[in-house]
Amino acid sequence: MTILSDKDIKSYIQQKRITIEPFLEENIGPSSVDLRLDNKFLIFKHSDITHVDPRNVKREELMSEVLKDGNNPFIIHPGEFILSNTIESVTLPADIVGRLDGRSSWGRLGIIVHSTAGNVHPGFSGQLTLEIANISKLPVCLYPGSKICQIAFQLLSSPAEKPYNVRKESKYVNQQGPGASKIDQEN
Repeated sequence: MTILSDKDIKSYIQQKRITIEPFLEENIGPSSVDLRLDNKFLIFKHSDITHVDPRNVKREELMSEVLKDGNNPFIIHPGEFILSNTIESVTLPADIVGRLDGRSSWGRLGIIVHSTAGNVHPGFSGQLTLEIANISKLPVCLYPGSKICQIAFQLLSSPAEKPYNVRKESKYVNQQGPGASKIDQEN
């Protein structure tokens, strides 16, 4: 698999093979595109929930949404885990996989941007959910609009036979906003 360079990323975006909306050309790096933090945050209702059953997830009871504007940060406390999403929606063709990673500057503050879901499947379209954790010993301010992660693109050896948007098992197609777990919908 080949990782796309900045030149290739620009070309694929101009050809509309990869779409990023809204797109800021200045966010293209040598081999990735920086993505920005949205203003929606899903937080766990720790005091109301005794446990999480992955076979029976009650999303409305488990999490609540917090909205912030660009001047008012969400403060993530040590050991806290939240969900948010990118401002940008990303759409990939059947022959390109995205690789989401946190930016080093945030990692150096103890912020982990995704706990497990770094793979953006061929055929995916939507905003990317961020699984954010603070592993530092201090609270950290998260400002909406901040460049928080980056996505790199890899060209597959051949197009996927069943891209994400075609698979009936795909649970997060055309996702908008932070998506809570739908693990209970798996067979």
